[in-house]
Amino acid sequence: MKKRKVNKIASVFTAFFLAFTFLSRVEAAESEKSLQDQTEEQTQKITHMVAIDPGHQGPGQDMSGMEPNAPGSDVMKARIVAGTQGSTTGLAESELNLSVALKLRDELEERGYQVIMTRTEQDVDLSNIDRASIATEQGAEITVRIHANGSEDASVSGALTMIPSSANPYVGELYEDCYSLGAAVLESYCQATGLENNGVVETDTMTGLNWSTMPVTIIEMGFMTNPSDDLYMADENHQEIMAKGIADGIDTYFSQKGSTIE
Repeated sequence: MKKRKVNKIASVFTAFFLAFTFLSRVEAAESEKSLQDQTEEQTQKITHMVAIDPGHQGPGQDMSGMEPNAPGSDVMKARIVAGTQGSTTGLAESELNLSVALKLRDELEERGYQVIMTRTEQDVDLSNIDRASIATEQGAEITVRIHANGSEDASVSGALTMIPSSANPYVGELYEDCYSLGAAVLESYCQATGLENNGVVETDTMTGLNWSTMPVTIIEMGFMTNPSDDLYMADENHQEIMAKGIADGIDTYFSQKGSTIE
């Protein structure tokens, strides 16, 4: 009788041990699978690298120098110009461009992008070729150049983007991607801000576009010579909206290319 009781206890212990061993193996397998899934998920996440070029710079540098308009071109253009200024606010374009660009940098980094800034302050001395070279050397996938517009007609308002044409002898092969980038950024920007959409403009005269080695667009965020646009863009709260609108366009561009930040 005592022997049977001992055997029964041994059987129960054995069954418990086997069950515990089985569960431990299942948990270990599930843990390993979970780790593999996390690794695969991290591998699938794509971190894009974006170059942001806040147009122009502070007034302290000599802007009289010239540089080739394109690689190997005999056409010479000013290496940098002062830009426009707000007709109502008096705000310098270089300051507006930098303020929006820094907000755009922060917004993109929050979304998981790597960001290259050609400048983070006013006191720099960078030509248009220098700016394109920074983006290339740092391995950016796209460049978004931040600018604001000016006109002798104060009634002209709204935003536009600029890209090289398909006939551009230097970067014509980038046309399709440049168009996709310019259109996506402009549409999202105008949707966010409510500013008029003046379309994607093709030009082959911009040094910063001609020297690019990647898809590039210039966004002219509005006309500083228009009182309404000028007051809108000078407002810090509006600049947050402007930056988010541009970031939305960058998201759209990469989504169209089939790769997104997760």
